[in-house]
Amino acid sequence: MIITRTPFRISFFGGGTDIPAWYRENGGAVLSTTIDKYCYISCRGLPPFFDHRHRIVYSKQELINDITEIIHPAVRETFRFMNISEGLEIHHNGDLPAKSGLGSSSAFTVGLLHALYALKGKMIAKRRLALEAIHIEQEMIKEHVGSQDQVAVAFGGLNRITFSGQHNIEVNPIILSKSRFQQFQDHLMLFFTGFSRLASEIEEDKIKQISNKKSELSSLYNMVEDAIDILNGEGDIVDFGRLLHESWRLKKSLSDKVSTSYIDDIYETGIKNGAIGGKLLGAGGGGFILFFVKPEDRDRLKQTLGHLLHVPFRFDTTGSQIIYYSESGV
Repeated sequence: MIITRTPFRISFFGGGTDIPAWYRENGGAVLSTTIDKYCYISCRGLPPFFDHRHRIVYSKQELINDITEIIHPAVRETFRFMNISEGLEIHHNGDLPAKSGLGSSSAFTVGLLHALYALKGKMIAKRRLALEAIHIEQEMIKEHVGSQDQVAVAFGGLNRITFSGQHNIEVNPIILSKSRFQQFQDHLMLFFTGFSRLASEIEEDKIKQISNKKSELSSLYNMVEDAIDILNGEGDIVDFGRLLHESWRLKKSLSDKVSTSYIDDIYETGIKNGAIGGKLLGAGGGGFILFFVKPEDRDRLKQTLGHLLHVPFRFDTTGSQIIYYSESGV
């Protein structure tokens, strides 16, 4: 049996510039971090005593005999990519709900891919994990998604990820002093807005409007370096929150599907009650919202947004890992 643990991610700046239709011509970059909330995938050979060949357990259970019968697109296409022939049992568990803006879909694909390679006795590099997950999601499943999530969750940590050409990707860790790192984490608060959305549908709408949003996407790209300069500098870290606020305003202009009146109300309430800036995570439309707030204002913001679930978190630095390996299958 193999168990993988793959972190979810928070993207701060540059979202939208990781769409291949943009970065192949213009280049792209994101600033993101992984957090201590995870997707767990367990995988083992299924003994040949059942009427079905594969058992796949997530929010549903699938008992099937042929790969083509699999309903879950990431499982079906990852099995196809890995040329799976033997019977397998797959179980998924997540610390946070799927389709909520934290890269959970890509964490699933990367974690499953990692597990299937380990089951074959192969340990592969993080870059290969990321690139193959991108191929599975974009080329095989045909989802309208960017390329940042697969890289972020495979590598782990606080990184500047740059994109160019077909799939030229560079991952540069952001190295901060212990005190600055702690200060940064202490200014972040995460809330669940109570519903999920399909990133692919929102990203598809953004892709259609790329030619009309060159100025906005270029600004989002430039903000990545501005944000890193703030973190690396000795000035007031609150400037990071102000930049986050500006970025959120730009992100909303990319598509009218990014936000809703409900999300706008939550955001404005946050700003009026201590938050310096913030953003809805992921493609938009719902899920988790992040606020940048001074530590002394955290309690006030939490109390004001008491109708939302506050999710404490810390940064993760490990990326996708094999956390259990047994040749016996148990």
